[in-house]
Amino acid sequence: MTYETSESPVVPEAGQAASPLHRLRWNKVPEVTVRFWLIKVLCTTVGGTCADLLDERAGLGLTGVSLLMSAPLAVVLVVQFRSKGHRPGVYWLAVALISVVGTLVSDDLTDSMGVAPEATTTVFAIALVIVFALWYRTERTLSIHHIDTTRREAFYWPAVLFTFALGTSAGDLVAERTGLGHWVSAVLSAAAIAAIALARFSLDLNAVWSFWLAYVLTRPLGASVGDYLSQPAGDGGLGLGTVVTSALFLAVVLALVVHLSVTRKDVTEPEQAEVPAA
Repeated sequence: MTYETSESPVVPEAGQAASPLHRLRWNKVPEVTVRFWLIKVLCTTVGGTCADLLDERAGLGLTGVSLLMSAPLAVVLVVQFRSKGHRPGVYWLAVALISVVGTLVSDDLTDSMGVAPEATTTVFAIALVIVFALWYRTERTLSIHHIDTTRREAFYWPAVLFTFALGTSAGDLVAERTGLGHWVSAVLSAAAIAAIALARFSLDLNAVWSFWLAYVLTRPLGASVGDYLSQPAGDGGLGLGTVVTSALFLAVVLALVVHLSVTRKDVTEPEQAEVPAA
């Protein structure tokens, strides 16, 4: 499914060059299609299982692993910001690493520091709202179809990070309070996303908010699927383990990203603004 928003391009006056903050170039976020949502869910699954795997094997504790994974994330984001257009490999690597870091940060607060899931869910929700408020106040839009300036991208990535952390905390909160199994949690998350899509296309729910609501809900959906596949049968899972589950989903993500890198089917064409006659 796709989400469309309307936004007027910034048109320079006759004889003026485009502002550096609004220069025309490729949108740095992929087009929102079925492939986008599929890779997003797979990345959230990888984020959850890789976070569990690192916590089990690294021996650094959740805080140590969080700091460790923040370093490659920072490097990839630097490459992403320096790119002049959408590069599927760099973009989705950043999303996958943010998924891991967002999961680790949320788990560190609840498991290591003893912060209640209600508190972390509230804090991350407030942080996300603040990012959206600053983004909209500065740019007058939250559209992801026009992430075409450094300033807009500087709002976009913190929003993505907080959606992962919020989705992790909210998913843990629901799982702990309801006691639902992994499979039931996955079905409920998928049903909530389907309801948002239905509201978007049948009831004309705002495109921007429907996108971000669905974006948050993909985190508990992916985490539930990952937990169902990786956890032992005694805990309600299939017992594949974190290594096999992570490798399986990484392989699928890699295949899809390579396909998009070759075909460029997720690249949004640049919008050429018409300059009025003098």
